[in-house]
Amino acid sequence: MLKIFSSKQKKRQPPAPNPSEAINRIRNIEEMLNKKQDYLESKIQTEMAIIRKNGTKNKKISMQALKRKKRLDGQLQQIDGTLTTLESQRISLENANTNVQVLQSMKYGADALKQAHTRIGDVDNVQDVMDDIREQQELAQEIGDLISNPLGFGGQDIGDDDDELLRELEDLEQQDLDEQLLSTDGLPSVPSTSLQKPSSSVSSSSRKTVANDDMNKTLKQLADWAV
Repeated sequence: MLKIFSSKQKKRQPPAPNPSEAINRIRNIEEMLNKKQDYLESKIQTEMAIIRKNGTKNKKISMQALKRKKRLDGQLQQIDGTLTTLESQRISLENANTNVQVLQSMKYGADALKQAHTRIGDVDNVQDVMDDIREQQELAQEIGDLISNPLGFGGQDIGDDDDELLRELEDLEQQDLDEQLLSTDGLPSVPSTSLQKPSSSVSSSSRKTVANDDMNKTLKQLADWAV
């Protein structure tokens, strides 16, 4: 019991930053190092100017400037190496962040698809729905066919009685024809006209009129007989 209370509690580790936060922090450090790099390069150019100006004439000043330049070169190389490392880490984090976003999007799509399939149900449920749709379509077709068919008197279709009606009509026509034959002795007499030579005083138009009148009378007698 004493060991439990006397043992040191473990320090809680701070939560790890997400890739986006780490990328932003690395970019801030890169920006700071780039500014320092520019400063060092400008200082190196200043020391180089002192060395060129004094040369071997003032060896002491030139040697001091050369030493400062070498220190600056070392710092500049160190910054270059740090920037290279940070850039590599930043690229890795950017790739990891992209992978995380892609994976999250894929998981989101998978969850949405799973939810949609849950609402749809299993394959048997889909088959039942398709069967219901097919059944309703067939029922709609039957209803449409019934509505489009003409109806006769009393709500009955007269199409089935067409043959019977046709036979009845032929019987009526045959009865009318038999009655007409019995009521007449034969064909109506056709008036005979003697072909006499017309006199010279009758004009050609008069002859045509007489011929047309005779023809009309004959046609009328034939029509009356056929009725």
